[in-house]
Amino acid sequence: MSSGNDCQPQTLTKPTFDEREAAELVDRVFGLKVSWIRSLPSYDDQNFHVRVSAEGADEYVLKITNSEDSQEPDLIEVQTQAMMFLSAEGFPSATPYLTKDGNIMSLESGGTGLGSKKFMVRLLTYLPGTPVAKITTNAQILYEIGRLAASVDKVLSEKFQHPSVKSLHRGQFIWNLANVPLLDQYIYALGQNKYRAVVEQVIEQFKGKVIPKLSSFRACINHGDLNDHNILVDSCSASLENPQYRVSGILDFSDMSYGYYVFEVAIAIMYMMIESPDPLSVGGHVLAGFESILPLTAEERGALFLLVSGRFAQSLVIAAHTALLYPENKEYLTITAKTGWKHLMTMFEVGQEAVEKKWFETAQVYTHHAPA
Repeated sequence: MSSGNDCQPQTLTKPTFDEREAAELVDRVFGLKVSWIRSLPSYDDQNFHVRVSAEGADEYVLKITNSEDSQEPDLIEVQTQAMMFLSAEGFPSATPYLTKDGNIMSLESGGTGLGSKKFMVRLLTYLPGTPVAKITTNAQILYEIGRLAASVDKVLSEKFQHPSVKSLHRGQFIWNLANVPLLDQYIYALGQNKYRAVVEQVIEQFKGKVIPKLSSFRACINHGDLNDHNILVDSCSASLENPQYRVSGILDFSDMSYGYYVFEVAIAIMYMMIESPDPLSVGGHVLAGFESILPLTAEERGALFLLVSGRFAQSLVIAAHTALLYPENKEYLTITAKTGWKHLMTMFEVGQEAVEKKWFETAQVYTHHAPA
């Protein structure tokens, strides 16, 4: 769900390839004949699900990166190599199909009415499964998502190496959770509606209570966007009353950056709240899973409420801003807003102390009885 590296979402150009042009791209760049293609929803890139008449794995996602992020090949290279690394480590991550020249990506021009714009193109293996957004989550899968969030960041931070890994230091990247204060320049997009005051409150509290503590948090590489559309699951039980799930896919590494372990758990909690009928109960299960791999420090736990609130603010403000620029994509851009505003308001009405008490007491139960 990225929006560029220089905190200027308005400068990107979303690709506008139609299905015929996309199929021609697959043939020309990757040497594969497309037998079936359809567009997939996306935030500011363009994705197509394609089937090809080839041996072996025959389903892929054609990913065409927006014009701004396409100007950072080192960053895309690192993100793609991280996906390959995670796959090799046993995580359900996509891997790229090489171009005819043997590369993992190619810079291409095209799309309707875009002149000389160039876009980075990759063909990634298609991962099976159902997005978390489309299931009724339960404690078991929330715990597993917490474990996943911690495990991905831990293995990337401890073992992943690449000559361009420093490109993940994205100081002004609007989606990095440390950059909640940058929302000041986009808050105009909310107009003067009733929610603006709570967002302003989040930003000010974040500046005063989180930013000064960043140096005490443990640094790592963040996936940065483990949302309910970027995690795929499969059912691993036949019980309709008590379904059990396993994670079958991790999508979209375009928000990867250096950050802090506590950022990842806060982001996961926020997005798992979106579809939940009991959103305030979600955090404890995700936190328990995360802490089974990486227990948080007292300072990190103390910032969790404002970090979750900060991610709500980022998602809601940036979506409102981007929807003004791309009204034709408004429905997808504002998916989070449908319930997000309500959940953020509820968090502030209930208050930090009570929300944290619920989260921490739920997580504490797992220390005595962890799931099998």
